[in-house]
Amino acid sequence: MKNLLNSLTSGNWRALLACFLYFDTGFTVWVMFGPLAPFINKDIHMSPAELGFLVAVPVLGAAILRVTLGNLYQAYDGRRVALLGVALSALPSIVLLLLPSTPSYTMLLVLGVFLGVGGASFAVALPMAGSNYPPKVQGLVLGLAAAGNIGAVLDGFMFPGLANSFGWAKAAGAALPLLALAAVAIFFWAKDLGTKSGSAPAALRSFVVTLVGLLALVLAVHAGVFGAGKTGVLLLPLLGALLAIAVLPRHYRSVLAERDTWVVMLVYSITFGGFVGMSSYVTTLLVSLYQMPKLEAGLFMSLLAFIGALVRPIGGLVADRISGVRALVILLAAISVADFAFAAWMPPLGGGIALLVFTYLCFGLGNGATFQLVPQRWKGKTGLMSGIVGAAGGIGGFYLPVIMGMAKESTGSYQMGFATFGGIAAVAFVLVVLHRTRWLEWALPNEVSMPREALQGATVRADGRA
Repeated sequence: MKNLLNSLTSGNWRALLACFLYFDTGFTVWVMFGPLAPFINKDIHMSPAELGFLVAVPVLGAAILRVTLGNLYQAYDGRRVALLGVALSALPSIVLLLLPSTPSYTMLLVLGVFLGVGGASFAVALPMAGSNYPPKVQGLVLGLAAAGNIGAVLDGFMFPGLANSFGWAKAAGAALPLLALAAVAIFFWAKDLGTKSGSAPAALRSFVVTLVGLLALVLAVHAGVFGAGKTGVLLLPLLGALLAIAVLPRHYRSVLAERDTWVVMLVYSITFGGFVGMSSYVTTLLVSLYQMPKLEAGLFMSLLAFIGALVRPIGGLVADRISGVRALVILLAAISVADFAFAAWMPPLGGGIALLVFTYLCFGLGNGATFQLVPQRWKGKTGLMSGIVGAAGGIGGFYLPVIMGMAKESTGSYQMGFATFGGIAAVAFVLVVLHRTRWLEWALPNEVSMPREALQGATVRADGRA
């Protein structure tokens, strides 16, 4: 406990708290459609695939917008970028609260993109929090800032009960006081000490172009412009990612030529993508698979999100001790085994809950371990890389509910969905194992160099020159 307090007081704890609240409330808004989905489906009839697409759009919105919001943070004061993010992510709640009638499915897709701005807060909250602390405690600090994942807990507790009493559209307004609290904390406490580079006006234009372009892409996919049915939906993340990359400054794109970037992106698409994607879909999964009442399913979603968010700082702390590399080897193997076990067994309620709890533990620990590596590997580019790696996490989170919905609609079962993600986790495990030795050279430089220094010392003594 003393070491923890010393770590927190080695920097600006008020700035860390403001960043936590920013990401926490942003996350609450981001996955709002998840626990509200069963209520929305009563008013707006949707197929399983359409429902999966609706809850996945905010996830994708955050994934793509994280890239250019991270780029904006790299060029401009993070405090002001955060306040802009809060304002944009509040728009869906305001619209749903004021609408006199039930919105259309198309309007919900548009609002879903703006909900994604809440999830994009990740690309600002983490580097801004880290800028207030020394390198030796980055794993812990980034884990605590990113424990804003706990915002998903509020979704499960608040929104189903409010939707049951007042209707789902009015329930969305409950996010506004939370966003106001975050805005006040950012205004008075947040401080950005990060190194800045690039043009702020150009970075802002890139963000606006990405936001407008993503809205156009989502509506085009819904209209069948890129192919009817599954084709356009599966292409959407690729098209969105290409849009975000196209508007980045050319010198920042160089990180995409590095092999390490793509491996870390894949890992995070599994750990964080699994966390946010399952948080968006697990209420629907429990209602569909186990006929769990909607309110109970929402509360259980909160429990899972709480578990995953709670252990994220622990994942960062463990990674500070043994390195994120070693932690991820174990965690990716465990996620793959859990997914395959669910696919092969399709367990009853008790077994399903046990597997989901275990998987969320691995997701949370894996998220903390992954981001312990980012500031070590990409010094001076943490804001940008938070956006790029975070985007990969969001894309993974987009595909999970979409593929689960497609598997259910095509086969009547979720088996193929779980098997698909088990296979992807297995590939990531193999890649991290293959990169393990080289990664440890920069993840734990002192430990890797120690045997070499000890050997040199022994040689000097043997020569009699010590």
